[in-house]
Amino acid sequence: MSDTIVSLSPPRRSALLWESRTALELARMMVPLLNARRLPPSARAGAYVMVVPGFGASDRSTAPLRHYLERRGFNTEGWGLGKNMAGVDLPHELDDLSDGWVFTPKAEYCGEGSVPYLCDRLMDRLRERHAEVGQPISLIGWSLGGYLAREAARDLPDIVDRVITMGSPTVGGPKYTAAAGFFRKRGMDLDWIEDGIEKRELRRIGQPITAIYSKSDAIVSWEAAIDRYSDRVRHIEVDAPHLGMGFNPTVWSHVVAALEEDAK
Repeated sequence: MSDTIVSLSPPRRSALLWESRTALELARMMVPLLNARRLPPSARAGAYVMVVPGFGASDRSTAPLRHYLERRGFNTEGWGLGKNMAGVDLPHELDDLSDGWVFTPKAEYCGEGSVPYLCDRLMDRLRERHAEVGQPISLIGWSLGGYLAREAARDLPDIVDRVITMGSPTVGGPKYTAAAGFFRKRGMDLDWIEDGIEKRELRRIGQPITAIYSKSDAIVSWEAAIDRYSDRVRHIEVDAPHLGMGFNPTVWSHVVAALEEDAK
């Protein structure tokens, strides 16, 4: 595992030009949105689905996908926690994290546990919603949202029945993403974060995972979006820009297929 991780690197800045294709995805999504009502209801109509946005995004970014899923019969909602700022906007200390996180002691803490702290807030939200709806919840996560969804599923096996990620970093946290500089400027030790992620992976995720990734992703290294840990993961490659995955009709079809699969 370590040899594979060392070979990874963030996407090249020159590749960011490919993200301009997002405008095309926004145009393409209108057809399936308009035609969704003509499609038969999903085999799992009535199932509860929560969609978690990516870094710097809010529930507005996932509204088209959620709207499409609702027209297919799913009970769908956003995460309800505002803009996803990776937890850097939430005051906390390392000791505030829940017991499921395992980290090497750190003399100087610069917020490296901000994402785990945010994930704890997501898990609180999931517990509340599960108590209200009385059904398992399927999680869809875009980019960082997918990482949060994975970690919530790891700690809540009786609440989360499956996970679908879209361009989400499974390896290294922000280290192999275009956001690496943002976290380094805040003084965060990305190697320390990566080590903590590897330690947590010793406790496997038991639920089915569908990991959607694109080799033309200019935000998250596609190699880092490959799940090398889970026993029940299925990888699906698509041709889509990172910022357009949540608007891509092909991705939507894969999401619906994954939601319709038996959870057990």
